[in-house]
Amino acid sequence: MKFLAPLALAGLMAATPAKADLTDLDDAERDAFRAEVRAYLLDNPEVLMEAIGVLEQRQAAADAERDEMGIAANDDALFNSAFDWVGGNPEGDVVLVEFMDYRCGYCRRAHPEVADLVELDGNIRYVVKEFPILGEQSVLASQFAIATRIVNGDDAYAQMNDALMTMRGDVTEASLAATADDLGLDSGPILDAMGDPLVAQTISYNRDLAQRLQISGTPTFVFGDQLVRGYVPLDAMLEIVDTVRMDTN
Repeated sequence: MKFLAPLALAGLMAATPAKADLTDLDDAERDAFRAEVRAYLLDNPEVLMEAIGVLEQRQAAADAERDEMGIAANDDALFNSAFDWVGGNPEGDVVLVEFMDYRCGYCRRAHPEVADLVELDGNIRYVVKEFPILGEQSVLASQFAIATRIVNGDDAYAQMNDALMTMRGDVTEASLAATADDLGLDSGPILDAMGDPLVAQTISYNRDLAQRLQISGTPTFVFGDQLVRGYVPLDAMLEIVDTVRMDTN
């Protein structure tokens, strides 16, 4: 038995020397076939890499289709939730959603680049999803940011979001109060508002949404109908936005 051309692994395993079904082979024929397959793969290891590449492409396509369906099924929760702060251009033709955690190093790295993206483009509606997943300090920071919005409104939240993204040291009530004071905000009412049911509801809502979308890490971005997991540099974000804009126009 000789294979005359490179084959994908699945096709190779489906081929037989003289019979249509491997189950029709007797033990000796099956052993011979296995030996031939092994010898072929050892002589042509690039076939394995080719097969793995095809498998990865198919898996990526399946994941993208799953994510797109998830976004469509949860579009209102993603793009129009009253729980979330909205920045950029409220009437923008591309919506960018970010699931973020203030203690996430990659969220901190992405933060100024997202700000640059929104400013440079000028036509992006930017939605922030408070998604604390890295421990008690993450939760405490999100609670304080949401409470800031409740007490002082959207502009104060934007300031607090920026401040918490660059905050050094441990997150404690004392350090959060000092951050508020530095911004000219009265920390007392904000600390009191951390117990407001809306704070817990916001975090719970976003966690439930993330679970439905199979989001388990930060940052995670939704650009229109595309879900992108992990840090994305500014130049790549600009390309994604251009692609989304072309696909929707």
